[in-house]
Amino acid sequence: MNKYIFALILVTVAMISFGQSPIGVWKNVDDTDGKEKSHIQIYESNGKLRGKVIKLLPAATTTHCKSCSGANKGKPILNMDILWGMEKQSDGSYDDGEILDPANGKIYSCSFQVKGNKLVVRGYMGISLLGRSQTWYKL
Repeated sequence: MNKYIFALILVTVAMISFGQSPIGVWKNVDDTDGKEKSHIQIYESNGKLRGKVIKLLPAATTTHCKSCSGANKGKPILNMDILWGMEKQSDGSYDDGEILDPANGKIYSCSFQVKGNKLVVRGYMGISLLGRSQTWYKL
């Protein structure tokens, strides 16, 4: 009987661990006005995570990256990669990537951590202390 309980606990822990993947679709909620702006699909490419906007919601105030530079200048945000280079860290968080803020065209360093059905995304300049966080929700 004890073997079965132990096995059940191991399976439960494994399921919880596997459930912590950031891969999937997330609803972005703006940290300044609290409105739902878009759906972002996080996917793996060449061993790193990327994220692209797959749906703009009614509260989205920006539809094109007017302030972006380079290849993204003036392009529609829909289907644009706004997150790239994310690598899993030993503590289970993700770091060493970058995130684009389409509203101002700036690219920030990025880190994020899965917390249940939430993804806490932090964009910053230089050190993480100099930035802001958003909470995204798993769909």
